[in-house]
Amino acid sequence: MIRTEAAAGRTHHLADDQPHAFWDNTLTPRVQIDPGDVVVFETREGTGQVTPDTKSAKLAELDPSLIHALTGPVYVNGAMPGDTLEVDVLTLDHHGWGWNGVIPGFGLLGWEFETPYIHHYFLDERSCIFRDDIRIPFEPFCGVMGVAPSDSGRFDTAPPRENGGNTDIRHLTPGSRVRLPVLVEGALFSCGDCHAAQGDGEICGTGVETPMTVALRIGLDQGKTVPELQFTTAPGRQLTRADRDGYFVTTAQGPDLFVDAQRAARYMLEHLVREYGLTRAEAYCLCGAAVDLRISEIVNEPNWIVSAYLPLSIFAPV
Repeated sequence: MIRTEAAAGRTHHLADDQPHAFWDNTLTPRVQIDPGDVVVFETREGTGQVTPDTKSAKLAELDPSLIHALTGPVYVNGAMPGDTLEVDVLTLDHHGWGWNGVIPGFGLLGWEFETPYIHHYFLDERSCIFRDDIRIPFEPFCGVMGVAPSDSGRFDTAPPRENGGNTDIRHLTPGSRVRLPVLVEGALFSCGDCHAAQGDGEICGTGVETPMTVALRIGLDQGKTVPELQFTTAPGRQLTRADRDGYFVTTAQGPDLFVDAQRAARYMLEHLVREYGLTRAEAYCLCGAAVDLRISEIVNEPNWIVSAYLPLSIFAPV
């Protein structure tokens, strides 16, 4: 095993003017780097089709072939199948705004909503502002980080795959290290779909979707592979700043984890509408941005438990 990573590499910059919304191991690399180099990626918001002025109706007209708008790929010198790419997340800087929304038919409860709805957020240094009295901590990450697949052909980016991709793991914040299997020569790494905040499970199908400037240091562990994405979180950093004031939690039990998750989320929507005066569409958006789904029990058949955690620290008096 040889870890190939320069102590101080070069820095490369990639604009967001050539996005790709698919995985394909024949894509021409936009830059060729040495292990240990830093790449600064300019990324569009996840769909590549939303701006701060976008109206709700637009969400029913999104072109799925443009989702996700990824920046890359990056060719890593010396990377070969059987190696591991090591990606250190250095910084993610937002551009002042973000959105999430209700897309009918999409998300954990998508079929329960017939009308599209978009919720725009103002972002400051520490918060994603849902409304004056609801502020979600700014905890940014790339929803999509991945390498080119080993199989030939063009693959959509919606599902996560062996190559990483659309994992929406919200703990890949600055300070974390992501490990990905190298599946083709050069790895061909791309990233995008950045979120300023998200609850575990991304209940409504969108986190706080945000264009960002992302700095990653890309290293290489030669001769050692991982079966799928693995990561370490930032040392000394709590998993979320939202832990401060405790949680309100709904639970659901039953023999199907997916159905349990739906019911736990539905109970949470009812709570948010009743206690905080949100519309059901607003509550669905807030769940996507801030509520964590957790498997609380999966060993006592025939029923399992899924819990939905609402951080109480996001609520403050006007």
